[in-house]
Amino acid sequence: MNKIDKYLIEGCGRCPLGGSPDCKVHTWTTELELLRMIVLDCGLIEELKWGVPCYTFQKKNVLIVSAFKDYCSVSFFKGALLNDANGILVKPGKNSQAARLIKFTSIEEIKKAEADLKTCIYEAIEVEKAGLKVNFKKNPEPLPEELEKRFEEDPVLKTAFEALTPGRQRGYILYFSAPKQAKTRESRIEKNVGKILNGEGLNDKYSRRKK
Repeated sequence: MNKIDKYLIEGCGRCPLGGSPDCKVHTWTTELELLRMIVLDCGLIEELKWGVPCYTFQKKNVLIVSAFKDYCSVSFFKGALLNDANGILVKPGKNSQAARLIKFTSIEEIKKAEADLKTCIYEAIEVEKAGLKVNFKKNPEPLPEELEKRFEEDPVLKTAFEALTPGRQRGYILYFSAPKQAKTRESRIEKNVGKILNGEGLNDKYSRRKK
């Protein structure tokens, strides 16, 4: 069993719901398997990074396939550079600059969008071949340095954070920024990674079904 097969069976294991029936991966297993087949058909290399399937071209990250609470998705690292002629890409959040998602909630949606999805994948490969980069603007909501660093190390976390409502984002930013010591700020961030990945705010509790 390879790492991606294990992911589809057990989930990413990055939040308290991982490995349980409530894991988001289990909600979208069939859809994730189909997305995986489509992406591999485009010639990308499959790896497991940040706990999710990541697809690369010449060792450069092109896209990830992942599960969220309300949908599964294909997320392009440099989606902002794609032409997206049919307008199927969306920003994870209002202030997202580079990443773009295609959201799916059924097998039928994936099959209907397969041609457009493949077009985006081939465009993303061409972006990497050309060595294009996204020009980032200063974030309108100042982030603590420790959170910016964490996002650089973990783009899945960044995408999940950007998908939160503005109010939830601000709540985390204020909470993470408050301590004077870097160690405390880092600790606060680490303790809340699971909640962010689960699409929840600082004061929300994990929604777990009773067994």
